[in-house]
Amino acid sequence: MARLIYTAIMSLDGYVVDADGRFDWAVPDEEVHAFVNDLERTIGTYLYGRRLYEVMAAWETMPVGSRPGDADGDPRPVMLDYARIWQAADKVVYSTTLGGASTARTRIEPTFDPDAVRQLVASAEGDVSIGGPTLAGHAIRAGLVDEYHLFLTPVVVGGGVRSLPDGVRVRLELLGERRFGSGVVHLHHRVTGAP
Repeated sequence: MARLIYTAIMSLDGYVVDADGRFDWAVPDEEVHAFVNDLERTIGTYLYGRRLYEVMAAWETMPVGSRPGDADGDPRPVMLDYARIWQAADKVVYSTTLGGASTARTRIEPTFDPDAVRQLVASAEGDVSIGGPTLAGHAIRAGLVDEYHLFLTPVVVGGGVRSLPDGVRVRLELLGERRFGSGVVHLHHRVTGAP
């Protein structure tokens, strides 16, 4: 059965974007990126809000057929691997302002409908990923998220966009953890119910 999975790379104080709108401090190194790639291999559909979709759309034009080499500026192998994963998946973008999609395998939905998402996950052949804290917040509040993959980056940014919504209580079971050389810590939790 497919799962709805929320993955976020966040600061130690819980932000995905800092108060200046930056997230360069969260860019994964090679080791973390390869680990994320392995997690994403089960994803058949990505759910995005407009802002995250516009950031992620860069993966559409990554030259996945090229030979990587650092000297000539070609993407690293770990990036090409992720581009292949991303391009092979369907995307659903929730936006009232986008007139159309700029990427293949993408449809635009004007509103987030929890019942429609529940049906999408129930009928999906692969896992479904929900990205972006605002959209994920809607799914978390509706009790739709099955698992969390949180990557804690060793930085405190003091404010910005929170990775998890306020006012929601969820009981979780820790399924796994991993520490990386960069100091990033991955925590994998499954939802077990309300407290």
